[in-house]
Amino acid sequence: MESPPTVDRVTGRSLAKASRRAALLGAAAQLFAERGYNGVSIEDLGAAAGVSGPAVYRHFSGKPAVLSALLTGVSEDLLDGGRAVLANSSDADSALRGLIEFQVDFALSNANVIRVQDRDLSSLSREDAQTVRSLQRRYLEVWVEAMANRTPGADLVQLRRKAHAVFGLINSTPHTTQGSRSSRDLGGLRLLLENMAWAALNA
Repeated sequence: MESPPTVDRVTGRSLAKASRRAALLGAAAQLFAERGYNGVSIEDLGAAAGVSGPAVYRHFSGKPAVLSALLTGVSEDLLDGGRAVLANSSDADSALRGLIEFQVDFALSNANVIRVQDRDLSSLSREDAQTVRSLQRRYLEVWVEAMANRTPGADLVQLRRKAHAVFGLINSTPHTTQGSRSSRDLGGLRLLLENMAWAALNA
């Protein structure tokens, strides 16, 4: 008789561990954005997340592993989310609008991560940097596919250039969100970024 399949149980301990890991990554995003990767210690990360410095090592092998998890994690999330948008869109226009909305959501929620990516990607190991770049290239190709579906036969090089330009526009949030604290401010910024991105892609 075959044994029943193993069922993974989510325990209180595993949830607490995942929560502490997420808190450490959130603290890392903020501190790395404010001070730069080299200006933050393991003790700083622990204090910001409410744990001791040595306790950080229960979740990460060291500060390089924290940076790697932060940038690799968001790159994986972008790729998975972009693919989901494309798969669930009813037509080419809605796919592209969906990708714009998805990227704007990300940029408004992760301004610190964008700043860290821009400034500290070079602090990753060569292998980790290659992983992040590979994930981001694959995410770019999701956008290229969406644009190519709207304009069959278009020059793919030009489509990639357009996507890069729109990423730069949308990912300006480390600068454009300064002073934007109310939901009304952020709502206006969201609409502005979405409209500008759509216009740029149709230029």
